[in-house]
Amino acid sequence: MLKGFFNVPTPVNEPVKSYAPGSPERKELQAMLVELRSKQIDVPMYIGNEEVRTGNTRPMSPPHDHQHILGHFHEGDASHVEQAINAALGAKEAWESLAWEQRAAIFLKAADLISGPYRAKINAATMLGQSKNAMQAEIDAACEFIDFLRFNVKYMCEIYAQQPPVSGNGVWNRLEQRPLEGFVFALTPFNFTAIAGNLPTSAAMMGNTVVWKPAYTQIYSAQVLMEIFKEAGVPDGVINLVYVDGPTAGEVIFKHPDFSGIHFTGSTGVFQHIWKTVGENIKRYKSYPRIVGETGGKDFVLAHKSADAKAVAVGLVRGAFEYQGQKCSAASRAYIPSNLWEDVKKYMLEDLASMKMGGTEDFTNFINAVIDEKSFDKIAKYIENAKSTPGVEIIAGGNYNKSKGYFIEPTVILTQDPMYTTMCEEIFGPVLTIYVYHEEHFETVLDLVDQTSPYALTGAVFSQDRYAIELATQKLRNAAGNFYINDKPTGAVVGQQPFGGARASGTNDKAGSMINLLRWVSPRTIKETFVSPKDYRYPFLGKD
Repeated sequence: MLKGFFNVPTPVNEPVKSYAPGSPERKELQAMLVELRSKQIDVPMYIGNEEVRTGNTRPMSPPHDHQHILGHFHEGDASHVEQAINAALGAKEAWESLAWEQRAAIFLKAADLISGPYRAKINAATMLGQSKNAMQAEIDAACEFIDFLRFNVKYMCEIYAQQPPVSGNGVWNRLEQRPLEGFVFALTPFNFTAIAGNLPTSAAMMGNTVVWKPAYTQIYSAQVLMEIFKEAGVPDGVINLVYVDGPTAGEVIFKHPDFSGIHFTGSTGVFQHIWKTVGENIKRYKSYPRIVGETGGKDFVLAHKSADAKAVAVGLVRGAFEYQGQKCSAASRAYIPSNLWEDVKKYMLEDLASMKMGGTEDFTNFINAVIDEKSFDKIAKYIENAKSTPGVEIIAGGNYNKSKGYFIEPTVILTQDPMYTTMCEEIFGPVLTIYVYHEEHFETVLDLVDQTSPYALTGAVFSQDRYAIELATQKLRNAAGNFYINDKPTGAVVGQQPFGGARASGTNDKAGSMINLLRWVSPRTIKETFVSPKDYRYPFLGKD
């Protein structure tokens, strides 16, 4: 075994490619889109050293072209969940015993594979399978996941380097960071390929073995991630990829004595049910499981009367409608002062009028499809209700069509009621609701922003008045785990803005920081005394 204190490469954020007309990355990506669309793939589960095909196949289609078939995946059942747990437990001893620098090398190689030979493929798979445009795929599937891998390696190194500062005469104190005792369950969402990759790898990096269940609507790009992991050298059984429905997975996993933790991103309702289930089964487990989750958001933009109207409008349009609002950080409710409203409205409508909507293969389309029919129908219902509600007006968009793809126009709702449904409930689609307040009532609106939603994920304040910025920062300190000043509430960057929120938005364990990795280890302190005492008596026992 190697001996030494090793320095890992200093991470820097992966540069975002432009995909401008004529650029080499644009040509490569366009060619990859053509290639992937031209064939159908057969996607197995990956359990231990096996590629498992059940014959119970389900199709994968682009949300913007749901009649086209990209391939089929093999759906599993409870027996495959058991098989994956056994594979994870079987791989555990060798994996956690592997020197940390060997684990680091694997994931650093994965980052370089994505940065280089797999960049076009992971981006194209995300564009086709999840209906993201080229830029949204680039900042997610390529750049953010590369950043997760490289920065997490650095954080891992720093965690292992943390040791007790004092030992004292005759004593040596040490701190060991052990993997959790058991297996970790990674339950990942459809909307970010980077999250789908980070949730299993962050736990695995710290020496844990993982059962990974992705959202069915993300399996197409999950298959590419697994291909990358294998080429990078992740051993069999360390990350096991299964395709089962949530209740089936939960019934097996949450009753298993070796369940040691869950890394989750998804809906608040599902996460709360998981927490309740874990509590009900707490006596079954060898240890108290780590429960790490990032859930929903009802993210706000608040403008002060001193704000720049154009900046507010751009922040709203980008924050609300990039990736069709299917970001847990997306701007969903906005509070605009009366003195700015007409200008903000004018600038927003101008921008919205210039946006094209369609498939991701056409790079001129800013807006693409929502993820599936269930989501489409839910969002459409909110829009229809708004059309018939007194005091509520749709000032942009409001149309939708699912004949070819699940397309919903970017929709802006203006309400006279700050507690209207779409100001309070998470929609997860291209719907922004605006409440116009009297320009002199900023402090009152701060309380409204704080109290309207149970969520506390992201939020933004726009102002040129530093006193107003300070007031908002203090009054809204618990309303958002990621707080933005004069910027949209989306686009957190690994290593710069660790991501997460509290209240109903999750456990705020900050993906993209050392905080998150600390959840996947169990510390052990070791005290070694070089010369042991040979007499139980202490000096105070002596007679005067």
